[in-house]
Amino acid sequence: MIDTTTFSNVEKVFFERSGVKSMQTRMPYITVENFPQLGLFTALRFVEWIAENPDGVISLPTGKTPEHFIKWTQFFLNNWEDKKTRMLFEKYGIAHLKKPETNGLQFIQIDEFYPIHSWQHNSFYYYVNKYYIEGFGLDPEKALLINSDDIPLVDGKSFTDIFPGLKIDLSLRYCEPKNSLEKKQQQSIYMIDDWCSEYEAKIREKGGIGFFLGGIGPDGHIAFNTRGSDHFSGTRLTATNFETQAVAAGDLGGIEVSRNRLVITIGLETITYNENAVAIIIAAGEAKAGVVKDALESEPSNLFPATVLHKLPKARFYLTKGAAMALKDSVDAYYRTGEWTFEKTEKAIIDLCVKKDIYGHHITEENLKNDPYTRLIPDVSLKDVEKVIESVKEKINRGMKHCQNETYYHTGPHHDDIMLGLMPHISHQLREITNSFHFTVMTSGFTAVTNRFMIETLKDTLHFLSIGMIQMIRYPDFFKEGYKFKRDKDVYHYLNKVASGEPSERKRGLSHRVVRDLVEIYDIENKGELENKIREVIHLLENSYDGEKNPPDIQRLKGMIREFEEELVWAHFGVQVKNVNHLRLGFYTGDIFTEQPERNRDVMPILDELRKYKPTTISLAFDPEGSGPDTHYKVLQAIAEAIRLWRQEEDLSGLKIIGYRNVWFRFHPAEATNFVPVSLNSLSVLDSAFSHCYLSQVKAPFPSYMLDGKFSTLAEKIWINQLKNIQLVLGKNFFYENKSPRIRATHGMLFFKEMDVDTFLTHARELEKSMEGV
Repeated sequence: MIDTTTFSNVEKVFFERSGVKSMQTRMPYITVENFPQLGLFTALRFVEWIAENPDGVISLPTGKTPEHFIKWTQFFLNNWEDKKTRMLFEKYGIAHLKKPETNGLQFIQIDEFYPIHSWQHNSFYYYVNKYYIEGFGLDPEKALLINSDDIPLVDGKSFTDIFPGLKIDLSLRYCEPKNSLEKKQQQSIYMIDDWCSEYEAKIREKGGIGFFLGGIGPDGHIAFNTRGSDHFSGTRLTATNFETQAVAAGDLGGIEVSRNRLVITIGLETITYNENAVAIIIAAGEAKAGVVKDALESEPSNLFPATVLHKLPKARFYLTKGAAMALKDSVDAYYRTGEWTFEKTEKAIIDLCVKKDIYGHHITEENLKNDPYTRLIPDVSLKDVEKVIESVKEKINRGMKHCQNETYYHTGPHHDDIMLGLMPHISHQLREITNSFHFTVMTSGFTAVTNRFMIETLKDTLHFLSIGMIQMIRYPDFFKEGYKFKRDKDVYHYLNKVASGEPSERKRGLSHRVVRDLVEIYDIENKGELENKIREVIHLLENSYDGEKNPPDIQRLKGMIREFEEELVWAHFGVQVKNVNHLRLGFYTGDIFTEQPERNRDVMPILDELRKYKPTTISLAFDPEGSGPDTHYKVLQAIAEAIRLWRQEEDLSGLKIIGYRNVWFRFHPAEATNFVPVSLNSLSVLDSAFSHCYLSQVKAPFPSYMLDGKFSTLAEKIWINQLKNIQLVLGKNFFYENKSPRIRATHGMLFFKEMDVDTFLTHARELEKSMEGV
């Protein structure tokens, strides 16, 4: 049991509202319903603390996680006497507090990439100045910040002089330098180390951090204290691990940049130095459930950095229900409260097979009665195992159902989402001539194209122009009208060169499409203008810093590269360009805090397509709260609203909704309704199509933290692992002895959830609630 007597007024109210009766964790946690409410909770606790500690030492996080914390805190500070503010303060037990004077607070920056210019918009120095120093009205003179430009190096030189390419070899701490440059680098590293020690000393001189707020990374890191960090560590210059680099890739312009960028971070002992510190870790979404469980239920260990907080009496985790779902408390509550359903039976028995590494037909009555969850099945017996086995077989049958006379409307938040979520299923349906298909990608996807890829592509295009290998520009009407036509020819030419194995000709095929796009974007009238514009764009990109937000014209050009890639994928199956649509919804801006979808801008274009195509089946990304890019959630809500509006015009009783997941999150077998067998041929097609078509993604510039490689490789691994779990339930012989050749050829398994309109809209509304503001 956890002692809650140290909870503040705000914490007591939220804890009571959470419904948690007991905790089987090593430190307290408090759950809320959704991500925005997590921000409200954290903001209320923060203003409660600073009102009582007006000269306190605070340390606050960067990134997307504190979005709602920042917005709510700014609202409270700017509207202290507002009716809404007073109502909330009364509700959460802090109505007695006087408005704090924030200019007395002492801010400590948690971490920073190194090296990075402080003026770059993707530096944490820039972030904390914009959102905290300016946003909260803090006194910059009382702040302790990490300005990479001000950290002294040998001979007073800049890091761009000392570390060419911004690469730092930390082995020079221990090795003899081989030349004069390495000698200067070694001396500079020692100077950075001294600076870090001084930074640490300044924090301790203040008595340590009084209020620490942080997120938790995919490897469990807090600040940049990655998995394996010493619990007694202080401020230091250090390398990171792949999981952290993968997450940072979005900030820094790609994994090739983040892989070589070091960080300066406060240490775990820096955070816990003040024994009376309020230390709060916030986490949202089911994707964080595993690291949250490790942090709260494990004994203190360097493997789980957040376990260092166990020793602080006022340390807490603030979690959404999704982030808390893997905790033993949450699992117990899932099985022990509410009506018992067959899904609970199915989940418990499948999990038993996986935990025990035992085949379904080998499960005994003793296994069922000894497991903490299968024993809760009403009148549990081996008949329940038989029912689960039959249910799994039926799901496979549904996944193999041959459909005719269907109109499919496949949607993806980003380019490659449909492929990674459903390709083995779609490829079978495409073979039926009575079916029709429309593929729609909802956003531009320009953030996934690196400047380096764009520069290389434009240089190739300039080369082909210079040697006369882009002949279409010779047609007299090309720059007026001709550039708009024969886009299917671009696709066919490119795939011909895939078949013939001519990489240079594939580059030329891409350059053809780039020329069309440039003419469209910039209203180019002749070859000279075209070449000058290409040089101009190359110059702009070469003089941009990694991770810098591109101007709208280059965002559009990058997005059109991604659109060509999507057209290439589905052309493998004979789908024409006219059946691959690109909506470029306006909420997608590339900003750190993105906009919410709007009806006229983001919903109506989808509704127009529904009216036009009249689909009988719609597919969409169906990720849970806070898991995967927030684009997935926003697109789902836009589609749900379009379907609500369409239902006012049409009878949708026969409409099927397919919810898929891909590399960001996966279904438990008990959640999915359809299992699609995946053959070696399907795995091969996926890999080949991804590698040859998603040109900007082959080197995985923005990978998942789960794999250092292509998304297609990760999708394959997921499908293969899902099959292993199903093999445990059914037995391997079910597959290799089956009468169906398709089942005998199964070497992976894809899951999706099929719903009618009412079921989907109910799920969408529940998801919407999980993300709503208060």
